[in-house]
Amino acid sequence: MNLNEDVQLDVAAVGKRVLGRWADIRLETRKVIQEHELFTPIGYSMDKHRDWVLKGLKSIVKTGINLHGLPNELGGSRNPGGGLSVFEELVLGDASLQIKYGVQWGLFGSAIMYLGTDYHHKTFLPAAANLETPGCFAMTETGHGSDVASIGTTATYDPETEEFVIHTPDRHSYKDYLGNAALHGEAAVVFAQLITGGENHGVHALYVPIRKRGKLLPGVGAEDDGLKGGLNGIDNGRLHFDQVRVPRKNLLNRYADVAADGTYSSVIEAPGRRFFTQLGALVQGRVSLTGAVTNAQKLALDIAVRYALARKQFPGADGQEVTLMDYGRHQRRLLPLLARTYAQIFTHQEMLNQYHSVFTGENDTDESRSDLETVSAAGKALSTWYALETIQQCREACGGQGFMAEHRLTGLRADLDVYVTFEGDNNVMLQLVAKRLLGDYAKAFKSPDFGDMARFLAGQATEAAVNRGGLRGLAQSIVDFGSTARSVGYVKEEEHQHQLLTDRVHTMVATVANKLKAAGKDKEKQAELFNRYQNDLIKAGRAHAELIMWEAFTSALKTITDADSLKILTWLRDLYGFSLLEENLDWYLINGRLSGARAEAITEYIDSRLLPRLRPHAESLVDAFLLPPELVRTTLAKDEAERQSMRAALVRN
Repeated sequence: MNLNEDVQLDVAAVGKRVLGRWADIRLETRKVIQEHELFTPIGYSMDKHRDWVLKGLKSIVKTGINLHGLPNELGGSRNPGGGLSVFEELVLGDASLQIKYGVQWGLFGSAIMYLGTDYHHKTFLPAAANLETPGCFAMTETGHGSDVASIGTTATYDPETEEFVIHTPDRHSYKDYLGNAALHGEAAVVFAQLITGGENHGVHALYVPIRKRGKLLPGVGAEDDGLKGGLNGIDNGRLHFDQVRVPRKNLLNRYADVAADGTYSSVIEAPGRRFFTQLGALVQGRVSLTGAVTNAQKLALDIAVRYALARKQFPGADGQEVTLMDYGRHQRRLLPLLARTYAQIFTHQEMLNQYHSVFTGENDTDESRSDLETVSAAGKALSTWYALETIQQCREACGGQGFMAEHRLTGLRADLDVYVTFEGDNNVMLQLVAKRLLGDYAKAFKSPDFGDMARFLAGQATEAAVNRGGLRGLAQSIVDFGSTARSVGYVKEEEHQHQLLTDRVHTMVATVANKLKAAGKDKEKQAELFNRYQNDLIKAGRAHAELIMWEAFTSALKTITDADSLKILTWLRDLYGFSLLEENLDWYLINGRLSGARAEAITEYIDSRLLPRLRPHAESLVDAFLLPPELVRTTLAKDEAERQSMRAALVRN
């Protein structure tokens, strides 16, 4: 069999598909980055970098690209997907600039827009849109982290003055890690426990001025977080409040309001649902971070793959030095990461389309919002973890050259480290996903047909006996007759990859659900069992996220019309699917889903079939990211190619 089949990727067509629905806005943003030279300044001090980032934001405002997601009356086009696309592309220039942009328009501005009403839109949004009022998003507290429902800051209503009194009761409740808090912020959207008439109605958001012409207002305290492990172009800091009063109208009251006499009302009756609805209105943070880190991976892979195609190391059988990308281990390091990045690209495109349809009102239902929250939590967790792994592998694959700051990889890795914590710790995100899966599982058994339930449980018991007893593995071995080709033939079929990935999720969820069921209605026992099986829950959430990505890649294949490109991308999808199976072979073997022969065949197929097939297309697959050299901003591969050329000339002479 000829593994190097004579096929060629249509770079232009695949590149257009990779750019996605908002391609024009993405290309426009890349042009702004290049024209205004919005690239991370090497060697800047923290203070100098902060000044540079603020000037960069002002440059962006002049171009108007920050307005895409804003209402028409502010010069925008009310294009939520387009607005997030701008944010996602800015990581190609400078991550600090990107995140400060996200703080201003993705958090501060969006909170006013999506949690506020017409008064807030007219009063506060214009100054946020044009950067006249740099703002903070004051949700996270030092001692509460991802547990937003338990934050300590209070907003107590005073009916005599018709004001809310914002107060931070202790150091535990300082608003922390806030962009714009240390220096530049003039106002903040502050999340606090709303208290009126002596009753706590839970967390709500208020617009609170914090500075005027750079000076803190009375009762407002601020501290600088100082030097961080990355993103040092952002003035992160802490805010605290000592009986700071703001008008009643400053409550962002889309979902709940307080009348002049202190009467509380809400369009959402259940407190828990009200809380999650308000947080759900800000889901764009998870969606946009998923897109941002995927772009960062494109950049890292562009650098590492091109270097691997230019760099030669150690003599081969013919005495000539071998190109790095021709080593099997180097292919193993980079090509699966390339496959996974394509899976992330297509997953994010589906997520961004879903986000856009919800926030334009095209498909804004409780169910669609719930689905978006689950998918975005899953995507954000896996993508941010994947980004760190990918960038680090790319750095190592470039050797000592990759450690040079001028080649961008070390700075990118340091800046993206905290992305795994932004918008919630990734383990918490996957726990949310798993809880949703458990909820869906529970709903499936609310049917009054107890016969169906009994048959299902009986089927589960039978399946477990077959799988764990080794009968399935024995049957597979008999069918395969010890042949690697036959062993892998079953697994490489699209429907069987899907079956294996889906079965893992369903089985993991069902197993955890059955273990938790033993608690009955005993709340103490429920908490004990939940803690006992928390790790299993998170594993199930991760498995579900992996399945989502495989499905998104598979769906995207159906949109590829060029036959050669479809074949290459199908190999790439298979490499992603096989890599998932290989990473989790322990589960498939322990649970009897694969025989030892088929498990071994998966690794063999990756090494002897998929990697050799994809090796000739590595360059075209990164070409399809459509990142011009002026945007990548490293001469690493070019310098190496010139060095090799000079060396060859010397040898000839």
